[in-house]
Amino acid sequence: MNKRSCYQFVLILLCALAPQTLLLAQSEKLDLYIDSARFTDGDAIPYVFVPSSKLPPKYVLIVMPGGKGTIGLKKNEDGSPFYSGKGNFLIRTRGLFADDELAVIVIDRGRSLDRMRGVIGDIKTKFPSAKIFIAGTSLSTTETIYMSDNMDGEVSGFIHTSSVGSIGGLDTRNRKSRNLIVTHKYDGCRVTPTNSSIENHERYGTELFLMEGGIDEGDPCQAAGHHGYRGIEQEVVNKIKAWIKRN
Repeated sequence: MNKRSCYQFVLILLCALAPQTLLLAQSEKLDLYIDSARFTDGDAIPYVFVPSSKLPPKYVLIVMPGGKGTIGLKKNEDGSPFYSGKGNFLIRTRGLFADDELAVIVIDRGRSLDRMRGVIGDIKTKFPSAKIFIAGTSLSTTETIYMSDNMDGEVSGFIHTSSVGSIGGLDTRNRKSRNLIVTHKYDGCRVTPTNSSIENHERYGTELFLMEGGIDEGDPCQAAGHHGYRGIEQEVVNKIKAWIKRN
């Protein structure tokens, strides 16, 4: 077997056994360490930037991981970012979200409006015409829900995936920013009940993507199953991107 055939065989094997491995490997090449954002007191707010293939981007999606929500971002000697949490749904799909028009930013989850406004201000300085969206998944939807209430109109929209139960009470009517809820019909995590997302859609009319299919393994509150849209990542990403670019 020549080198090319061997390489192709390895790729096929990886795709069959661990498709997420390729997903992560492709994303790693795109990550950039950026530290130009600032708190109001002047302290830096470092973040990971995954650029669109054409600059400037028309859209910038800020994503926060679930769980503890801390990625432990550090800068390697070569200037590239080192961080954890890459198995999280929104983090591992960052390379799928990034395209000709859309760039992605990865940051810790957190309720600090000052920090989020610092990142948004940095984006607007670099890409003044870009439409900005904020996305959370699982426990980081506590932040997207909070920011939807307290930063309405400051960004183009908020995206709540695999949301915590309090999403049921988020009144998105008469908002300046758009809101999207994404959930899996069979999400088994007790803190992210699917019925709360459906309740919001029925009560307030918030747009809802109710997903089905994929692979379900391990802890129901981790990203290896329906809670993290494993096996249907591309479908979920495509639907979210189409929603982002609709207006």
